[in-house]
Amino acid sequence: MSLKLPRRLPWLLGLSALLLVADRITKIWVGRHIAFGDAIPIIPHVLRITHWTNEGAAFSLFADTASPNVVRWVLISFSLLASVVVLIALVRLGSSITLTTTALALILAGALGNVHDRIAYGSVIDFIEVHIFTYHWPDFNVADSSIVVGACLLMLDSLLPKKSNV
Repeated sequence: MSLKLPRRLPWLLGLSALLLVADRITKIWVGRHIAFGDAIPIIPHVLRITHWTNEGAAFSLFADTASPNVVRWVLISFSLLASVVVLIALVRLGSSITLTTTALALILAGALGNVHDRIAYGSVIDFIEVHIFTYHWPDFNVADSSIVVGACLLMLDSLLPKKSNV
């Protein structure tokens, strides 16, 4: 008995792979072209490409802990577990491209992008810096964006009315 994959699953996994590659390429570029702590203005006073690292979770949560190695491995474990759960959900739901399956593909890419950095380097490169008027948004990367957009799509999908089969 062979495992038959849903027809749309390759497209969804391709989206994840494309975002994962974009995340890796952008982080490698930043690491090679921008000195740590420096920045390149893109839109003055609004958007800069920076070079920072984040040893913690989102928004540098837990970055200043007394046990950074414990935090690193907890984040790695959580990210790997979440990736497996999302992949299983994607395989089960991947017969069509919907808001939910697209969201899961984005979340999978983001989780794998950041877990790669944590395993390989011990931290994640963040390089997109946004200022909205006087507010400075914490620096982020393509993987972070994929996770956030995926989560927003899941929330949007949960708010939309469902079609009944009656």
